[in-house]
Amino acid sequence: MPAPHELDPSASPLALLGSELRKYRLAANLSQEQLGEMINFSTGMISFIERAERAPRREFVELCEKALGLDGELLRLWPLITMESSPQWFRPWLQIEPDARTLRTWQPLLIPGLLQTEEYARAILSGEPGMKPEQIEEAVAARMHRQTIFERSTPPMFWVVLDEGVLSRPVGSGEVMHNQLKHLIDMAGHPFVTIQLAPLDSRATCGLEGGFVIAQLAGQADTVFLESATLGYVTNRPEEVSAVTVRYEAIRAEALPATLSMKLINEKMVNTWT
Repeated sequence: MPAPHELDPSASPLALLGSELRKYRLAANLSQEQLGEMINFSTGMISFIERAERAPRREFVELCEKALGLDGELLRLWPLITMESSPQWFRPWLQIEPDARTLRTWQPLLIPGLLQTEEYARAILSGEPGMKPEQIEEAVAARMHRQTIFERSTPPMFWVVLDEGVLSRPVGSGEVMHNQLKHLIDMAGHPFVTIQLAPLDSRATCGLEGGFVIAQLAGQADTVFLESATLGYVTNRPEEVSAVTVRYEAIRAEALPATLSMKLINEKMVNTWT
């Protein structure tokens, strides 16, 4: 990784943010340590971000703006990080998800992105072939930004059905899995989030081919996002949406109630991922 003064701002949105942060910090005659004290972040974190080795949360950028007396100069780069770090095929869904009134999802292999912790997301993205560290961090930041959907004054209802096997699939370390399951339990306490598990002993096979999300928008046709190993497919064709909806309802009919699902998640967190 080049030294900060050698960072090429045109290399990536994350590199541009790091370069701009360093420029404004030096203009304010602040060291990394001084800025870190002002915003309550470590010197190491600021160094990582200025070298484009770590993508920040939006909160970090907002605190830097305030500490440096800026007026949107850094925040204007945020859409570049969140959008450009997403695959081309996923971008149509990013235009739909924020406006949804209801999101219904089935996930047979992984925790859905809207419920992932930063460490869980980083572990998944780190397994992608050919991903550079800065690309991973940009993608993590983009995924975390999507979760701000729950900070809206009226968030969407989020109905989640997970295969029980997701709880046992090791992603990252045991600590990563423990924290991820704890996060699921915490998010299940959100008034707009419901999480259910499809138990292994149900022997149901419907939906094992892949995950999907159904979005309901005000005044528009329902839209579906179908996932695959390499890309996704977004459609609002009535016959396709209807087929996916029927599949979702069949899967949910086999799922445990939310209270029992939380009990099972807690047991797995305590007994397996300690």
